[in-house]
Amino acid sequence: MPLLSTHNLTKSFDGVNAVNKLSVTLMPGRITGIIGPNGSGKSTLINVLTGMMPFDRGEVIISRRTHLKKIHAHEVPFYGMTRTFQDVRLFEQLPVLDNILVVLTERSIWSALFEHHTVFHLEQAESVLRKVGLWEKRNELAKNLSYGQRKLLEIARVLAIIHDSAGNIDTIFFDEPFAGLFPEMIKTVITVMKELRDQNRSVVLVEHNMDLIRELSDHLIVLDSGELLAEGRPAEVLARKDVIEAYLGE
Repeated sequence: MPLLSTHNLTKSFDGVNAVNKLSVTLMPGRITGIIGPNGSGKSTLINVLTGMMPFDRGEVIISRRTHLKKIHAHEVPFYGMTRTFQDVRLFEQLPVLDNILVVLTERSIWSALFEHHTVFHLEQAESVLRKVGLWEKRNELAKNLSYGQRKLLEIARVLAIIHDSAGNIDTIFFDEPFAGLFPEMIKTVITVMKELRDQNRSVVLVEHNMDLIRELSDHLIVLDSGELLAEGRPAEVLARKDVIEAYLGE
């Protein structure tokens, strides 16, 4: 059963369709790569699906049961989704550990700071920080991390959200997570994505690096001018003449 699908999804800016009558399906246990030239609608699609901006027409269907005409950002976890951002969003003045504990405990940042953190919360936080290699940085302020470490912290926070949701998060959007990462960091993120896929979740990857797309994607969606240009197995899709031309013409 699809975890999420869209039907004729449309989003316009000043009369230009950034996403134009798009119908796609996201399946569990699969990494879906989304590629396309600059301005093809990749990030707009993720922003619409995660409630960062409203869509104009069409609908989003969750598990074939819930048909949505609008999505608000605060509702996204309820619909089983979470995401990372191109521009990393952290609590800059908090230590790395507290950035994770805010997710695992009280949702209000101020309440979380004064909430008693149980051994369970601390063990969960340690687990996700070790997974991304940031446990030794747990007392460092987020603002002092390198660019790559900041991206890893955001991914750790996504993992904490998944742990805290008791299995309710099943669709994870990664918006250019590899940009600016060193090779060892890239290996860490690859491992995280594959583990999420193996847990039968749907992983959605927006990425420009074709080597990573080939390595990770089980299914590939190509957008061009907000429309679906092609989809299918990565090797077959990337060999198509219209896909090659879309990139060469960028």
